[in-house]
Amino acid sequence: MPEADPVQPAVLIRRQGRAGRITLNRAARLNALTREMCQQILAALDAWRADPAVALVIFDAAGDRAFSAGGDVVAVVKAARAGDFALGRDFFRDEYRMNAQIALYPKPVLAFMQGYTMGGGIGIGGHARHRILGETTQMAMPETRIGLVPDVGASALLARAPGRMGYYLGLTGARMTPGDAVFCGFADRFLAQADWPALIARLAESGDPALLPQGRAPGSDLAGHGAQIDRIFARPDLAAIRAAVAQETGPIADATRAALAQHDPLAMAATLQLIAAAQAAPGVPEALEREFRFTARAAEHGDFIEGVRARLIDRDDRPAWRHASATETDLAAAVATMLAPI
Repeated sequence: MPEADPVQPAVLIRRQGRAGRITLNRAARLNALTREMCQQILAALDAWRADPAVALVIFDAAGDRAFSAGGDVVAVVKAARAGDFALGRDFFRDEYRMNAQIALYPKPVLAFMQGYTMGGGIGIGGHARHRILGETTQMAMPETRIGLVPDVGASALLARAPGRMGYYLGLTGARMTPGDAVFCGFADRFLAQADWPALIARLAESGDPALLPQGRAPGSDLAGHGAQIDRIFARPDLAAIRAAVAQETGPIADATRAALAQHDPLAMAATLQLIAAAQAAPGVPEALEREFRFTARAAEHGDFIEGVRARLIDRDDRPAWRHASATETDLAAAVATMLAPI
């Protein structure tokens, strides 16, 4: 991967041959996305849309540890704790506009995703037309752990996963291996990372995505657990899922029980509805609109501040969720409020 230069901007945007090149450049922060980075990417995509010299767009990232581990949510929560809820809403709005632009872009978008690719990283790479993984890639949407829902259009990706796999991934935040990510529809091909620099150079010179080798993804461990995941998550609410998983054994059951006990009940219940809505009404822009209803309210009316405090700021891993003891009826009412149109 290209090495980050500390004097360089957080995102490197340039033309190379027939390609628009976008490199996330905050390697020391696992390439976490800021609002300014999203705005700069949006401006570049707007400029290249009608530029005949740009045949395709290539995303990659500096450093070996991460394509992007997500959005810079600590900055959002610090502002919210000081009473500024607008910063978070503005960040999510601009980020989602960028996600929609990538998903609908008229020219081929290619994403080379190494290491941690989570949250906002999936919002970029997961919506590209050509999604390339390597041997270090780990993908996940762990938002319910911090009081958020899988966003950045991920509810649309989760809705397309085989069987009830998307519900498992959305509620537990389980990490996908490269084989799992291809199996679940979050990526298209696996290519050895040592080959990426030369391949990117050829793609930029030619402007032809047909030069991408097909590659062969490793096997998926999750694929062998599909029947059990379907049994557990073919239930309408958290209470029913808890009852189902109580009858199961093995690593999938253990991961599900741990998530149900530790993650935000409000966010998990809303995630169930968002994935179901995306199955009924597919489309990334539509998914983003529904997700924004929750994330725009999450700091002021949900558990987002408490989740980020417990997991990322104080790191005591003891969040005090508002709905930890709520009945299913009360929880459903709270979800309805969070997902009401804005």
